[in-house]
Amino acid sequence: MATITLTKDTFEETIKTNDTVLVDFWASWCGPCRMFAPVYESVSEDNDDIVFAKVDTEAEPELAAAFNIMSIPTLMVVRDEVVIFQQAGALPRPALEELVEKVREVDMDDVRSKLAG
Repeated sequence: MATITLTKDTFEETIKTNDTVLVDFWASWCGPCRMFAPVYESVSEDNDDIVFAKVDTEAEPELAAAFNIMSIPTLMVVRDEVVIFQQAGALPRPALEELVEKVREVDMDDVRSKLAG
């Protein structure tokens, strides 16, 4: 699956209608963002069960502010409408692939119980 572009108008619906969404916060002027983009796109094609999305922080400053994005690229993972990972910096392909596998293994019942208690 190719990456999709998220906007303030599509963000919430995308999070609500998909189990797992990886979000790359980026900007066109950002060198590390441009280097990470083909890695992100390639890994997205190998993982059809997960939505890989991108938020252009220049076009969507409100979304970037809502998630306190201070540097880019920042990768965020939302699973069952809960942010379970957020980290600044471009990842090499092996690290991104490992993150995807770890995201699949997260026990969301455990996460929800920790959030509730």
